[in-house]
Amino acid sequence: MFPVEPISAKMLDYYVGRRDAFLIDLRSREEYRTGHMKGAVNLPYEEFEEMSEYDFPRGKILVLYCDRGGASLLAARVLARNGYETRTVIGGMNAYRGRNLICDIKYEDSM
Repeated sequence: MFPVEPISAKMLDYYVGRRDAFLIDLRSREEYRTGHMKGAVNLPYEEFEEMSEYDFPRGKILVLYCDRGGASLLAARVLARNGYETRTVIGGMNAYRGRNLICDIKYEDSM
């Protein structure tokens, strides 16, 4: 079993684009659209809680984040107990100030 390793929000940039990492955003779909990490997949925590089986890539480091860090810590513990290597972000996206933030919101022309 792997322990859960907490990482700082600044360390998120280290995992973006790595072949051995898989980023999971546990926030709501709306929060994900307002800004998420480059390459992250969205799995709202409520849906994660309902899962009975986990089919994440084996052999990759699962980097989980949420808004403040609490939900990602809980999810990372569950996944670690199921044999996954996990990282959780202290402070979540509220603490992130890096360069790999992607926004999906499209603004309509008001003219």
